[in-house]
Amino acid sequence: MPLPVPVLPEGVDPAWLPPAAFRAVGGGRTLIRGSDPLVETVHGEVAEACRRFGGRVVRDAEPEGGAYDLVLGLGVHDLGDEDFTVARENGTTTVTASGGRGLLYGLFHVVRLGETAFTGERARETHRPALALRMLDHWDNVAVHPVMGQVERGYAGGSLFWEDGRARGDLERVRAYGRLLAACGINAVAVNNVNVHETEARLLTDRIGEVAAIADVLRPYGVRTHLSVSFAAPVVLGGLPTADPLDRAVRDWWSTATRRVHEAIPDFGGYVVKADSEGQPGPFGYGRSHADGANLLAAALEPYGGTVHWRAFVYDHCQDWRDRRTDRARAAYDHFVPLDGEFAANAVLQVKHGPIDFQVREPVSPLIGAMPGTRLAVELQATQEYTGQQRHVCWLGPMWSEVLRFPAEQGSSVGELARGGLIAVSNAGDDPFWTGHPLAQANLYTFGRLAWQPDAEPGEVLDEWIGLTFGPGPAEGLHAVLDGSWRTYEKYTAPLGVGFMVQPGHHYGPSVDGYEYSPWGTYHFADRDGIGVDRSVATGTGYAGQYAKPWAELYESPDTCPDELLLFFHHVPYGHTLRSGKTVVQHIYDTHFEGVAEVEEAREVWASLAGLVDPVRHARVAERYEEQLRSAREWRDQINSYFLRKSGVPDERGRRIY
Repeated sequence: MPLPVPVLPEGVDPAWLPPAAFRAVGGGRTLIRGSDPLVETVHGEVAEACRRFGGRVVRDAEPEGGAYDLVLGLGVHDLGDEDFTVARENGTTTVTASGGRGLLYGLFHVVRLGETAFTGERARETHRPALALRMLDHWDNVAVHPVMGQVERGYAGGSLFWEDGRARGDLERVRAYGRLLAACGINAVAVNNVNVHETEARLLTDRIGEVAAIADVLRPYGVRTHLSVSFAAPVVLGGLPTADPLDRAVRDWWSTATRRVHEAIPDFGGYVVKADSEGQPGPFGYGRSHADGANLLAAALEPYGGTVHWRAFVYDHCQDWRDRRTDRARAAYDHFVPLDGEFAANAVLQVKHGPIDFQVREPVSPLIGAMPGTRLAVELQATQEYTGQQRHVCWLGPMWSEVLRFPAEQGSSVGELARGGLIAVSNAGDDPFWTGHPLAQANLYTFGRLAWQPDAEPGEVLDEWIGLTFGPGPAEGLHAVLDGSWRTYEKYTAPLGVGFMVQPGHHYGPSVDGYEYSPWGTYHFADRDGIGVDRSVATGTGYAGQYAKPWAELYESPDTCPDELLLFFHHVPYGHTLRSGKTVVQHIYDTHFEGVAEVEEAREVWASLAGLVDPVRHARVAERYEEQLRSAREWRDQINSYFLRKSGVPDERGRRIY
């Protein structure tokens, strides 16, 4: 029997897998060859499409005289488990793979192609993911946290996995989520917050059965389950007096705990660890290095083929704001580069793509490319913590593409250096639209496709998502509101790479000095004369010198530093002239007025799509646009007023600034 396609609860948006997307597959005759658990998933998908659109699916035996529109089969042995080939000859489209995962990805590739998969001739193409690991980290809490709630930095309702302190009883929507992820190429999920609280810590031991139940429903779509764990687990859970990574009893405890995890979840992916960061315990407490800590867990996972993802987000979060030399941006490089070559083969250092914290504009982290002897994974943030919290339209594909194509070291791009995988903090929750803002689904889909192919053109990926989700009718209007939305958001928020002008704590909305005198190390140093952080080697924190020579030289001087990063690297006068010919302060005024105008225009474009988009979806986006416009105006007025008052320089165009 084919595995049934998950049935979404009434009112839940099918996102980029609406029934209509399967019309071309479901209207013809399909032959499926081979036996594998994921082949049963493929069979179920095709059988449901045929039931809906009048086609027919046959398993293995080929009837005499049979002619097929689509043949999906195992049997190509020179491919990796996730690879597949596609060809079309003599009226038949053929997808072949060596394993069920590859066949599943091949089916979804045909779905993306639609009718074009069944026209003309197609020479044999081989498709394989550039990165073996393509993962989402869910910052979901099992028990509702008194400050961060059910999902930390979550803007799409509650957790898909957890409710009322336990795993959800009905996991059918989790299986539907696995289907969405597989359809864009994501193959792993960490199901709990990297900030591991007391309740969540127990998932490792006496509550591993709840994790196993989640793993069971994700497995049919090729999604492996990972778990965030506390470095202090031997103390918190095991009653040991220490979590010292070199202590024999600690090593034995982790070995036993990990063996039990794999007994419950045979294909368990591994651990995610945040240690010695923002109050989370780690090896520093025992005088040990991060390599010591990571290798402890790597050794426990190694017999089972598991991986530890050790986050490099380690910095002084109790900084004295009076100290102009301590620089949060330097921290990851300073901590980890001396450890290059000391990490186990199955230990992956998980590095945020920028040196601070997922701002709308940051340079690429210098750590990427500086550790050739260590497997690195690059971490992005799909959840829009600093980019509008899924109340604003902000399609991040262009930003991520810039990061992944950045030639970090001797011509190698970030996408090529991410040998340990590409990871994003998830933006999905139990909201009927999965991501709160329906258009934020584009970020989740785009992440999966860029993780599969980091050098893909983001505009083409967006075309795929629009075509699958909305059909061809509103495509032009959707491009109009999405294509430039990241740069629009940048215009009306933090200028020229300075970042962090947000309300403390929840990080929504403007507060120019909200973090200026705080311990978090996120400063802009605006005074009456200028703005920006001097990170040069000559006169500043020396951060610019952490880059390879060409980039270090470029960033060192305000004369050569790219304008969009100028205030990240340099403190300059308000009258400093940019390459555009504008002064810094005039650029601030102009971009903030422009950003609001662009939101107003996008809102009108969206309103014009009312007859081309599902009414419920259209209403949700229209409501979010009202909030985006209100917030953009607030950003404009606060930022412009702040710098007018600080600098005393009027807007040369005479617009109203308060």
